Amino acid sequence: MKTDPEIFIRANTKLITPPHVPEIRLHLANEAHELWLKTEEELAEIGLPPPFWAFAWAGGQGLARYILDRPETVRTKRVFDFATGSGIVAIAAKMAGAVAVKAVDIDPWAETAVRLNAAANGISVDFSGADFVGKPVPADIVLAGDVFYDRVFADALVAWFDRLASEGKEVLVGDPGRAYLPKERLEFCAIYEVPVTRALEDSENKKTTVWRFKA
Repeated sequence: MKTDPEIFIRANTKLITPPHVPEIRLHLANEAHELWLKTEEELAEIGLPPPFWAFAWAGGQGLARYILDRPETVRTKRVFDFATGSGIVAIAAKMAGAVAVKAVDIDPWAETAVRLNAAANGISVDFSGADFVGKPVPADIVLAGDVFYDRVFADALVAWFDRLASEGKEVLVGDPGRAYLPKERLEFCAIYEVPVTRALEDSENKKTTVWRFKA
């Protein structure tokens, strides 16, 4: 039996505001473990990954906060939001005046989550489910929240982001101290204390930094 993503998302999330970005409303899970188990039980058979789209991760909240506080970062620019998840960063970019926003995530359910979340904020963003890692990006600025959690994945991203930065694209990342953050390749932009879901993190607040990749 095929599960409809919109019906599932609406039934298992609530439309609420992330604590660090109250300007934005998102369909988010209140109980992390409950939704994780429900996802595994109902959707594992069709090969879906965990529902990262159902949570406002610290890196994304920090990056969204940075953009909303400094709209000139994206205003009139073409924005590429990598590993968009819930779409919080993409939505912030569109609200801050980006001329075009492409939200990208290989999880097919993220497309529905992003569409619902964008609509809840009275906007729309483009979505792509393609794997862009290592490929050209049709944008002026690349945004990525919470992506340095796995060594192999991080190595691939560093090489990719280095190349994009060398091409003149601005690359900003939001990170709450993940293990494989390449600090030696980054320039500090801002730091925040971001409230997070205790069931998913090791504390109730995560010190989250926004960085710029060095060209």
